[in-house]
Amino acid sequence: MLGLNKKDGTLLLIVAILALFAPFILNPFPEGSALAQFNAGYPDLMQRLVIFGIFAIGFNILFGLTGYLSFGHAAFLGVGSYAAIWMMKLLTMNVIPAIIVSVIVAGIFSLLVGFISLRRSGIYFSILTLAFAQMSYALAYSVLTPITGGETGLQPKINDPRVLDGALAAGETPRANLFGLEMGSGFDLTMGGWIFTFNAGYYIAAVVMLLAFYLSIRIFRSPFGMMLRAVKSNQQRMNYTGLNSKPYTLAAFVISGMYAGLAGGLLVAMDTQVGPERMFWTASGEVVLMTILGGAGTLIGPVLGAGFIKYMENIVSKINKSVLEQWFAFMPDGIEDLMITLVYPFIGKGWHLTLGIMFMLVVIFLPGGLVEGGQRLGKVFRRRDDKATSVESDAAEQRKPAAE
Repeated sequence: MLGLNKKDGTLLLIVAILALFAPFILNPFPEGSALAQFNAGYPDLMQRLVIFGIFAIGFNILFGLTGYLSFGHAAFLGVGSYAAIWMMKLLTMNVIPAIIVSVIVAGIFSLLVGFISLRRSGIYFSILTLAFAQMSYALAYSVLTPITGGETGLQPKINDPRVLDGALAAGETPRANLFGLEMGSGFDLTMGGWIFTFNAGYYIAAVVMLLAFYLSIRIFRSPFGMMLRAVKSNQQRMNYTGLNSKPYTLAAFVISGMYAGLAGGLLVAMDTQVGPERMFWTASGEVVLMTILGGAGTLIGPVLGAGFIKYMENIVSKINKSVLEQWFAFMPDGIEDLMITLVYPFIGKGWHLTLGIMFMLVVIFLPGGLVEGGQRLGKVFRRRDDKATSVESDAAEQRKPAAE
């Protein structure tokens, strides 16, 4: 299917089903229930799940295949965002030109950064990419204020030229759209106590994510992907054979940067507000966490890692003391206060502590990330099924002589 083997085709189909039914999957609890706060099926979060999934998929092509750890990938996310917002200010609010230009500009910028940074490897490469990202952040924050808007950022305004769009009516605000379909449009489906939200912007981003995921599968299975794995395995030995690894690593760096630019363009399409904070070093560190937590070098791992971190950032961080008081209200007062005291540091503003502990446990016990954890669970269940099958077959064999 689509040039994929059975295993990869099944994986793509699973990701497509998860993306299609995300409004149902992410809203498992009825509205008004005590557990409704764990629902994540609202448009803004669903969009971020798939957009940062794209960001992590692209980063995985560089880090997962070549082993080159970049600490500056947020620079390409930010550059792509700025390119997209300027397309919306100068050309049209249609998201297609904005997304295309964001990918192209991020690719050109990543070519420049990669050409310089890839002259070194290991920690020196990582520091160079971090330096480029911080320089980009500083330029966007202060020096290039006329272009980037500085601290306040950029957003579409009524008096922007937008040469391909018609004049706006009085009081109307410019909105991102896809040939007239606004990104914020959608409808709610009520079923019993559940409310499921279907948003146009989310499904557009989900389609792009599926295309990006499919392309990553083709890259992983291609001869080009095999060369990148050879770089990760032993680049020095590869050079001794007469093969020049630099063009391959530079191509992987540029492709990864273009993925980041695509994610930046989609962020603008969903929320037409751009600021320099997208280029800060913490954003680069976040995509590293996503990839390692999900499983570096795997296909679906970065998507899982991105979803897990964004869920914690948007859901777990909202749990406060009043929520804990409701949870433990059935306990005696002294025990209730003790439980709140023990749990409170790990939720709300302390969600980073929980994430850090989980990341540490994954690195120590599951080096392959969440994907490895899923594989181990699968093996456990398969062993149980095999044991059950063998027991049944042995019992059947024992009954045969008795029957005879």
